[in-house]
Amino acid sequence: MKTLLASFALLSLSACANIPDTPRVGQEAASQGTAVGLGKAVWAGDVILTPQAVKEDSRCPADATCVWAGKLTVTTRITATHWAQTAQITLGEPYEVMGRTFVLASATPEKRSEGTIPSGDYRFVYERR
Repeated sequence: MKTLLASFALLSLSACANIPDTPRVGQEAASQGTAVGLGKAVWAGDVILTPQAVKEDSRCPADATCVWAGKLTVTTRITATHWAQTAQITLGEPYEVMGRTFVLASATPEKRSEGTIPSGDYRFVYERR
């Protein structure tokens, strides 16, 4: 009887395995380090980042000489298991939230002095540091 009771207790405990939750964004997320376009989700550590819109692109054109480098700011949705928020993340500047630090590490294409960049052409790489 003791053996049966011990086996039952062990079986019950094995059913209590801790399986971590994952953030839900309604779509598949690309793997960390992948360049993604607007509206496409990407993992950054245990969080999913989704660039939603280019708020500002005042970067110095690659084919010009500027006194100021300018900046690129992207409205980004940050989704974790139990929270989500939208933030303005600027290229090269760390953004800290909930004990995590994210950086918009790169953005393509480079800005040119002729014409504007169509929003569908942008690609962003985020990193968790």
